[in-house]
Amino acid sequence: MTRGRKTSFRIHLTPAQRQTLLVWQHATNISAGLARRARIILLLADGMTITDIAATVGMSRRHTYKWIQRFVQEGLEGLEEKPGRGRRRGPLPPDLRDQHDMDVG
Repeated sequence: MTRGRKTSFRIHLTPAQRQTLLVWQHATNISAGLARRARIILLLADGMTITDIAATVGMSRRHTYKWIQRFVQEGLEGLEEKPGRGRRRGPLPPDLRDQHDMDVG
């Protein structure tokens, strides 16, 4: 039984988009995150609610909605990882920096 309210979000995938998302969903040589995002879009295109999609893929509604919006705005490219995203790291502490330099050098 479907939980939640019906979403007003409706997306229609082209056959090429659907094929690409299906390949991503089942591929073993791409990130698990990209495969999960492909599944989100496929489930939405099949008429599932955002609440049910979030529960199915193990993600919050907020993050599920974020990836849907990125797909709507940017297409398949919006689902790919963007460089520079995530937590920024500060400089290594001196003791780790010395060890890193020895490992690299």
